[in-house]
Amino acid sequence: MSKNEKRKSSLLLTIRRLFGIREKETDLLKEEQMQSPFRTMVRNFVTNKVAMFGMIVFLLIFGTVFIGSAIYPLDVNQQDTTQQNISPGFNMLSIPSALKDNAQDVAVGSTFAVGVDRDGKLYQWGKLTEKLQKMPDADKTYVQVSAGLNHALALTDEGKVVTWGNDRLGLANIPFEVKDATDIKQIAAGYQVSFVVTESGDVYYWGNPNALTISIPEELQGTVDKLVLNLTTAFVLTKDGRVVMLSNSATPFANIPEEIQGTVVDIAANDRAVAAVTSDGQVHVWGTNDYGLFEVPEAAQGKAASISGGRFHFTVITQDGTVVSWGNDLYGQSSAPELQNVVSTDSGYFQSYAIDEDGHLTGWGLKGYLFGTDQYGRDVALRMLAGGRMTMTIGAIAVIISTIIGVIIGGISGYYGGWLDNLLMRFTEIVMSLPFMPLAIVLSAIVGNRLSEVGRISMIMVILGLLSWPSLARLVRAQILSAREQEYVTAAKAMGIREFTLIFRHILPNVITVVIVNTTLAFASCLLTESSLSFLGFGVVEPSPTWGNMLNSAQNSDVIADMWWRWVFPSIALSLAVVSINLIGDGMRDAIDPKSNER
Repeated sequence: MSKNEKRKSSLLLTIRRLFGIREKETDLLKEEQMQSPFRTMVRNFVTNKVAMFGMIVFLLIFGTVFIGSAIYPLDVNQQDTTQQNISPGFNMLSIPSALKDNAQDVAVGSTFAVGVDRDGKLYQWGKLTEKLQKMPDADKTYVQVSAGLNHALALTDEGKVVTWGNDRLGLANIPFEVKDATDIKQIAAGYQVSFVVTESGDVYYWGNPNALTISIPEELQGTVDKLVLNLTTAFVLTKDGRVVMLSNSATPFANIPEEIQGTVVDIAANDRAVAAVTSDGQVHVWGTNDYGLFEVPEAAQGKAASISGGRFHFTVITQDGTVVSWGNDLYGQSSAPELQNVVSTDSGYFQSYAIDEDGHLTGWGLKGYLFGTDQYGRDVALRMLAGGRMTMTIGAIAVIISTIIGVIIGGISGYYGGWLDNLLMRFTEIVMSLPFMPLAIVLSAIVGNRLSEVGRISMIMVILGLLSWPSLARLVRAQILSAREQEYVTAAKAMGIREFTLIFRHILPNVITVVIVNTTLAFASCLLTESSLSFLGFGVVEPSPTWGNMLNSAQNSDVIADMWWRWVFPSIALSLAVVSINLIGDGMRDAIDPKSNER
């Protein structure tokens, strides 16, 4: 080779090294390049389409539960009886197109809404029960609507009250005084009760007598101008601008500011506080200061014209026709859009609606739930994210514990042999003979109730790890029994390398692929074991979620038949996670020993 050719070759080699350019594939005449067992396994694994599919599915599940639960954190103590067993879907704000630009009145229930247009036609949308779907006579003309927990009221242009939806607890039994009344001013549907206020100032109510602690003084009749409700009591605004609570209970709701009496023009109530608008446009709030309900926005204070209340928020119409909301904003119900010329609002539960002077209807707040809700009104999707993180964390830590123990015991036993090998293997067989599930249940039942939730979860991780290492220990022992006779081990001994260093830094890396495969398959097994314990009630307990204890409530035949979303989605997530991990493990096994498929 000439000097120029040598220089050219040297220059090309320098460029390749500088930019990380590899040589082209070796041709058949060149010696086959040497690769480590790990690199060989990776190359074989990547070419396995089924294993790669399992890897992609698992990474999607893993990323979803960990990233999703970080973005949407779960409050494990949050529950709401008004949102129980709602089916999946986002149609709670799906206003009928015929009502959007022709609305006269609207009312919000727990999971649905009703409205009436300027022509007197009735509409409803959202999550409707079978009874709610049976709407009243469509031939009548309606002028006012109201929605409660699971029933609704409507007032016809003839002054007659009609009700539909839940007909239990006396909700369908309209009193004769209401049926015969011709001067009804307001209708109000609440939590298992219904109210009517007449033009003459009288109040009538019917429904479940145990739902609200109501007491209407005789002297109050004939003075009422407006009535508002929450889940526990009712309040009235009298014609002379006073606020009266229809209950004698000593609650924070009873602390009505004395200075506002006689100047109130509108009132609203939610389940934490009561608010009143006085003639000077000021908003006064009393009750419990949860969700910042006492902190009235500057845009509303001194400019308020009317007010409405939801579950944990308030909405004000200002004197210039704009809308201001504040309070709990879990579902965006307090994030009011920029609206103009608004004439009426209704803020029920977790939604708000506004009607402007042209009849245009706008809604904001809770649209629905991706995977529905459970028996306590909790979002199944959020609990699946947090539950998946918990299940995978428990499984991963348990596998780490079992892998460490299995590698140490298997490595020492396989390398030293003799009486130490015999002792360690007999101990391994004793642990293997223990009935895992009954032992875990007994330990959880005896010790678990004395521990905190964190302690209980930690105990489950340790139990899983301490009882699932024997199979790995025997596998590592077998591999090291074979590897300790290799020439590199003899050379290392001759160099005076310490035995523990020889085992864990020289022998173990050459058998690590087998450990990885076993650990992967053990991870899937730990997921199933943790889910089984939680499903039986001996693992992680409520309110902390795991995929296992989410399935625990699905043992009821009614849940299986009518509330399928409570068990279908957690079971699909658990199944996909376990199957994808097993596909990864099988792919790794085949990558280590490609001839295993032929056997």
